[in-house]
Amino acid sequence: MQPQVKPSNPNFSSGPCSKRPGYDVAGLDLRTLGRSHRSSLGKEALGQACSKTAELLGLPEGYRVGVVPASDTGAVEMALWSMLGARPVDVVHWESFGTGWHTDIIKQLKLEDVNSLTADYGVLPDLTQVNPAHDVVFTWNGTTSGVKVPSADWIADDREGLTICDATSAVFAMEMPWEKLDVVTFSWQKVLGGEGAHGMLILSPRAVERLETYTPAWPMPKIFRMTKGGKLIEGIFRGETINTPSMLAVADYLDALNWIESIGGVKEAIARSEQNLAVIADFVAANDWIHFLAKAPETLSNTSICLTVDATADQVKQMVKLLDQEGVAYDIGAYRDAPDGLRIWGGATVEKADVEALMPWLKWAYEQVTA
Repeated sequence: MQPQVKPSNPNFSSGPCSKRPGYDVAGLDLRTLGRSHRSSLGKEALGQACSKTAELLGLPEGYRVGVVPASDTGAVEMALWSMLGARPVDVVHWESFGTGWHTDIIKQLKLEDVNSLTADYGVLPDLTQVNPAHDVVFTWNGTTSGVKVPSADWIADDREGLTICDATSAVFAMEMPWEKLDVVTFSWQKVLGGEGAHGMLILSPRAVERLETYTPAWPMPKIFRMTKGGKLIEGIFRGETINTPSMLAVADYLDALNWIESIGGVKEAIARSEQNLAVIADFVAANDWIHFLAKAPETLSNTSICLTVDATADQVKQMVKLLDQEGVAYDIGAYRDAPDGLRIWGGATVEKADVEALMPWLKWAYEQVTA
């Protein structure tokens, strides 16, 4: 029997992700549109994007937050190009985006003293092999594998190297041990359901020290430069962006931050996301034809929830198409480099009731394509 109740919001894409509940573009504060981002109004809005982010996340004293170009990718690349090369590098990667950073480090920056700690989709590498004397580059949550780092116990408090963490699908959805992280990046269009094009770069005092005391051997593109005369360009972290931002996207981001504040802050955002994962976990436990791609329960992502299905690749694609045609779930096919399966976004902007409504439809679609 075809289910009768459909999700009120069928947007389960893992990026751009669902807008917050009750979102209405007409509710945005659009006073900055048509104004210079360097005007007092523009700088105030951008500065608020930095300061409110830091406030909501509860960042330690001395940590800086900046709006940078080119989404999370731009933020990660700025860190890699500006800071790596001073020490050997450990790259921890177990899915496509982390592997992409490894490729950049060895093929674009051409660093030679690089240690690759890797694993197949569904499992984590041995994190105890990370050398605290090295810089380490890793993703907190593998967006294309549904496998997250369960804790930061493997990061030494007295480390000599920097920890550079791509946390684009983790910030605002998972507990982040800020004192253990020197560089953290994320994008507006993931957990907050914001718009794309801009990234957020969070720097610890140790990361700032690296920027002010180390000059890479390679030419630095203007868009990556964060120092001048050996000193950090502090304006970047007060809203004075390197290039012209979309003020419409900034207004949208501020709306998302206000929503996080209104629901009770990051703690409640994390709880909402974990509730969504719990719904899917109950469904997986009750159905022997569907499985989490993540092998260890403690590594299960509560945002990019990746699933495998006892079906052929073509049958899985048929499932995805059926659910799309029924207006039940959009964009839930696995990432192109990942094993065949489903990927359901479970971040805070997705309502638990919609995830609950989706589950019977998954079973219906499976039965339709495997009958």
